Amino acid sequence: MLSILALLLVTVSPVGASKRCPHLCLCYESSDLVDCHARGFVQVPHGLPHGTWLLDLGGNNLVELRSRAFAGLWSLRILVLSSSGLQLLQPQALSSLSFLEKLDMSYNELRRLPPDFSQSLSSLRELRLDHNHLESLDLQSLERLESLEKLDLSHNHIQMVELGALRGLSRLRHLYLQANQLTALQEGTLTMLLGLEVLLLGQNNISRIETEALASLHSLSLLGLEDNQLKHLRFKTFLNLHTPGTHLQLAGNPWSCDCDLHRVFSKLLSVRHLHVDDYRNITCHEPVQLAGASLAWVDSQLCFAETATVLVITVTVLVTVVAAIVMAERNRKKNQGKGGGDSESDMQEK
Repeated sequence: MLSILALLLVTVSPVGASKRCPHLCLCYESSDLVDCHARGFVQVPHGLPHGTWLLDLGGNNLVELRSRAFAGLWSLRILVLSSSGLQLLQPQALSSLSFLEKLDMSYNELRRLPPDFSQSLSSLRELRLDHNHLESLDLQSLERLESLEKLDLSHNHIQMVELGALRGLSRLRHLYLQANQLTALQEGTLTMLLGLEVLLLGQNNISRIETEALASLHSLSLLGLEDNQLKHLRFKTFLNLHTPGTHLQLAGNPWSCDCDLHRVFSKLLSVRHLHVDDYRNITCHEPVQLAGASLAWVDSQLCFAETATVLVITVTVLVTVVAAIVMAERNRKKNQGKGGGDSESDMQEK
């Protein structure tokens, strides 16, 4: 988005000495673009033209975004607030932005979003909140973003997504949550995201995916789960993905390579609509003797030890049974011999 902004800025000419343009900013003639990038502002400048279509306030030192900071800017479609040192959003900080379509708040220091964050953003289609310090997604913060198609929450400190926090995002197609601190993917977290196409969850601490967690994602084409803490998988979890085709990225996890894991991946590789893109890069972490070995190289051997153990047990049981039968037969014959001898002695005495 910023590259598009740069292109627009060089193709239009700035207004000279315009009374409608805030001091230190550049306002571009016949384009409704206002460039206030890296001008040392500590708050949103006054006197912004009401017809502003694109406003770049990135690279400043705003720290706090006050209530009604953009009052009167009804025409605003793109707002850039990246790298502005933002730490706090006051209630109704984004009011008046009912027609805003793109909002970039990346590379700031936000720890939380206020409950009314989405209240005036019903037209928003793209939201960048990556590279902040967000710790959780609360129930109300995003609920009114019904037009949102792309949400970037990567490179934060998110440990938990409250059930229902994403329920209002029915048009979402891209969700980026990589490089956070998520530990599990729970059933119900993604329930309303029927049109989601790309879900990136790499570089988290995910060790558990509930069986029905992905069941509602009928349009998912890419699922990134690389560099997490996954040791095992349930085949049913991915079988619930009723999609035309889904590409899976699973490398970089501490896989425990055993016969069960071999069976799961064998089934995954045999399902027509599932594609494990990085299967050749998946390596074992456990057991120690297989650490670093490619799963694709050892997968056919993982069930050998189990099969050998079963055979040894089976043979042992058979030998024991046969031995018991032989002993029983010997005892039966021995008892019959004694019985026959006693009968002959009785007849001689008579």
